[in-house]
Amino acid sequence: MVVGSLAHRGILGGETIRRSMRVAVLASAGKDSTYAAWWATMRGWQVECLVTVRVLGDDSMMYQLCGTALAGLQAASMGVPWLPVLSRGEEELEVLDLEEALLGESDVRTAFVESWPDHWDEPSELNIMVDGVEVDALVVGALRSDYQRTRIDRMCERLGIISYSPLWHHPPNEHMRALIEHGFDARIASVSSEGLGEEWLGRHLDHESLDALEALAREHRFNLDGEGGEFETVVLCAPHMRATIECDAESLWHGSRGVWNVESACLGPLR
Repeated sequence: MVVGSLAHRGILGGETIRRSMRVAVLASAGKDSTYAAWWATMRGWQVECLVTVRVLGDDSMMYQLCGTALAGLQAASMGVPWLPVLSRGEEELEVLDLEEALLGESDVRTAFVESWPDHWDEPSELNIMVDGVEVDALVVGALRSDYQRTRIDRMCERLGIISYSPLWHHPPNEHMRALIEHGFDARIASVSSEGLGEEWLGRHLDHESLDALEALAREHRFNLDGEGGEFETVVLCAPHMRATIECDAESLWHGSRGVWNVESACLGPLR
């Protein structure tokens, strides 16, 4: 059962704070949610778990589709439990799938089986949260999607917990540069926009590749941070991760779009 305790909270500069805040992070393995997880740890909060929604359908208005099983390895690398969630991606119902999982009312074991690729080894460090989670807040990596944020905010209201979106309306260039400067190993996991070809699949985001991406974004008028669905990312290493994710992947290209399909993945040595 999720508990939104008001103990030890106060108001500082208009912001609600809690010195020993317990949070869950909605994690897709992508750049934004991984940054949000790092943000929470930098505030000294206790990350109780990473929560990942595995969409069984072909589309979702709320969640990332590509590479989400890597969030389990991110959780293992952080030393926190992982809560996998299943959803069919049906509009207005997919947020309820998340809500049920946070309340401890979903079938977590089935969700893990459906979320974890058959050909991936399960690391000994991976701890699946099956008994429900008690948190004071949910942290999400929403950038500018009012659709996503309003539904998350309303869900958190129902649960009696705080909703945090630390990246909300951050300037795209500033956000993307910050990922590089803080040492995030972000890779392009899928592309579906004019101007982004197969050569971008699996590409590491550094200053050189970001300069090229920025030029293409201006030319083809897409969002530099991928907020419009032009591309998705996965993060293999970040400042708050104790081990790098090592993987083998292949590029699958279909006409004007493609995915970087991770065939195997595991945790490397501790850093």
